[in-house]
Amino acid sequence: MSQSPEARPGSEPAERARRPRPRAVVALPNGFTLANLFFGIFAIVSASRGDFDAAARFIVFGAIADTLDGRIARATKSGSRFGEELDSLVDAISFGTAPALIMYFAVFQSSRWEWIFCFFFTACAVMRLARFNVESAGRKTTHFSGLPSPAAGMTLATYYWFSQTPLYTETIIGDLPWHQMLRWVMLGLGMLMISNVQYAKVPTVNFRTIKGLLGFLLVIGTFVGVIFLPKKFFFPALMAYVLYGILRTVFLGLLDRLPGRDDADDDDEFDDDPGTRRRSLRRRSKQNPSGSHTGHEESPA
Repeated sequence: MSQSPEARPGSEPAERARRPRPRAVVALPNGFTLANLFFGIFAIVSASRGDFDAAARFIVFGAIADTLDGRIARATKSGSRFGEELDSLVDAISFGTAPALIMYFAVFQSSRWEWIFCFFFTACAVMRLARFNVESAGRKTTHFSGLPSPAAGMTLATYYWFSQTPLYTETIIGDLPWHQMLRWVMLGLGMLMISNVQYAKVPTVNFRTIKGLLGFLLVIGTFVGVIFLPKKFFFPALMAYVLYGILRTVFLGLLDRLPGRDDADDDDEFDDDPGTRRRSLRRRSKQNPSGSHTGHEESPA
């Protein structure tokens, strides 16, 4: 059998595949990762100086850099094991240690023992990242298992922003015992990071399905809030994301207890892919011509 031109040794596509990538392309994603680290350290320094507004801003900048490094690595196909490990180590600082220390300097500094909440939050962030490296790194998934550390870190860091807005100071929200509540917020965020609660990734955007349209509206609304109302938007939006994961898990857990739910699962798995659904139905008809149910079928790999 003759080889195709693309597969022949010495052909132009084969030579292009073996050609080393420019160092600048390989280093670019790691540069954004180190920018994330820079913003995380700067946030800690700013918080130690009492500038909590700047500290929150730097955590948000770090989250933007953290988003870009992975996307750039995938776009340039320059991802590496080194980059994955570097990213996790930096995230532990920028979204674990830095937000915890912001809370310490802003809220807990006057107490002799409340720093333990900062330790707990940081420990959970580190364990969350270690588990992600073991279970999910390099795999394409639609959900996070456990609250992502950037979301948890930004939730803590942007609380100060929200506390300076009229929505907080001029309403009943400001009268709540936040000093006590923040202890439980930190504990809750830490536990959610190491839990099995499912959190959605960036929603799929398209105009062919209701889900895609809702994803588009959600992305547009997020951009509008981030650009025009950042201090009023971030903390409530992130808290809504945290609660969304909890409520979704509880709701799906209750649905799973309903009689006949296993039958419905077989159809729901393929709702978003008509081709996959048709192949699954043909496979079922071959395996069971009479049409009787043979049990739950695993999703195709």
